[in-house]
Amino acid sequence: MTYIVQGSGLTIEDVVNVARKNQQVELHPDALQRIKKCRAMLEKKIDAGEIMYGVNTGIGEFSEVILTDDQVKEFQKYLIYNHAAGIGEAMPIDHVRGAMLGRINVHAHGNSGIRPEITLTLIEMLNKGVTPFVCKKGSVGASGDLAPMSQIALLLLGEGKAFYKGELLEGKDAFKKAGIPIPGLKARDGLGTINGSNVLTAMSALFLYDANNWLKQAEIAAAMSLEALKANMGPYTSRLHEVRGFKGAIRSANAIEKLVQGGDLKSGKVKHKVQDAYSMRSTPQVIGTAHDAIAYARSQVEIELNGVGDNPIFFPDEDLALSGANFQGSPVALPMDMAGVAITMVSVLSERRMNRLNNPALSVGLPAFLTKGAGMFSGLMLSQYTADMQIVEQRILSAPASIQSIPAAADQEDFVSMGMNTAIKNFQILDNAYGILGIEFMAAAQALNFREYKFGIGVQKAHEVIRRYVEFLDVDRPLYNDHNSMKALIESCEILNEVEAKIGPLG
Repeated sequence: MTYIVQGSGLTIEDVVNVARKNQQVELHPDALQRIKKCRAMLEKKIDAGEIMYGVNTGIGEFSEVILTDDQVKEFQKYLIYNHAAGIGEAMPIDHVRGAMLGRINVHAHGNSGIRPEITLTLIEMLNKGVTPFVCKKGSVGASGDLAPMSQIALLLLGEGKAFYKGELLEGKDAFKKAGIPIPGLKARDGLGTINGSNVLTAMSALFLYDANNWLKQAEIAAAMSLEALKANMGPYTSRLHEVRGFKGAIRSANAIEKLVQGGDLKSGKVKHKVQDAYSMRSTPQVIGTAHDAIAYARSQVEIELNGVGDNPIFFPDEDLALSGANFQGSPVALPMDMAGVAITMVSVLSERRMNRLNNPALSVGLPAFLTKGAGMFSGLMLSQYTADMQIVEQRILSAPASIQSIPAAADQEDFVSMGMNTAIKNFQILDNAYGILGIEFMAAAQALNFREYKFGIGVQKAHEVIRRYVEFLDVDRPLYNDHNSMKALIESCEILNEVEAKIGPLG
């Protein structure tokens, strides 16, 4: 089914469908009319000689420089040239496609002043699989993601490079092979393509989608560890969390209870302590807090996906052009810093449960380091080292980027969001989180093999999936293959998909 761009209603799931699943895109006729109406107003103002930022003036520190009529014609090209100043390897294709979709949705409001050919070309690029080569680094997350968006805009000039059918081609060659006309850039078109935080917002949308799936798998891993550690399941009763009122904790407790349904621990056939350690007992509160943080970040990201992040902004009905700072990335950067911290926090909790599985003083009768041959074999002792290393890296990456502003452009741009740094490091945090959680899953599966009671239906299914990829550790073997297999398994969401198919959605 084609996604119809209207300027509103764009969700994180829509971004995933277009960016990763190559869903086709179409511009709503009303949106096209709004774009045409705004462009007509802009051209009337240009003809009247009205001074407008970034149209017939320079930008940044040069905003007071008035351009001649001849300079206006060439300015957009040079604007894109000097802003295409990123560095590093290619940004993932889904990040670039997500940014293009976000920019199209901004244009659909009819406040950007660009020619309709620009928006329609971006749509053709999405639909025909022409993805600009964009360097990973270079944006400070204010005045828009100028450096990466400019590499997208280069294609509109028939320049730059693009991926097409698995090849990296010159931009003009990619357009020619895909059958896309080169629109060129006229007054306002360049700035109207780059002047928003679309890259960091698209990256944040994709991260939040992945983070939600990771948190659900963190609940599955927790349920497995709790079964193996003979936990008191009383703290997972929904009513306990309802009286406090946090939605995330209620959701998490319900998910974990659902996973252990049908097992002996839940039915009371397995003896347990009166009160467990915090890393067990506080799991709904901790994972629930992460759910709440992710939910808030989602609300901010979806506002930005559907808002007009641009400068200047044109209001055709009032014949008005206003210059401001709607490109500022802070509304997304700050909650996304918190979202990354949330994933790190839950990763720490995961490692603490893994520690209890390994430690014979804490594991309620499990063999030391989950091996039958202690002394001769070390079992999963070193797996904990690997988890710990990744957590330290997560902690370093969890320092907020949104307070790290460095002034630029002769202090005209003297506060910036650094939201691209947030977006980049969040994916690094999540990459480590896949590895950490995979190790808890592996340890929990190993521990369950030493228990002789019946497990919850969801836990049984997760254990079954893990055993397709990682065998029981009977005698020591090199574990890096197992670690990498588990990391890939968590990233694929195969455990989550099969568990939810068995017992229903976890949240």
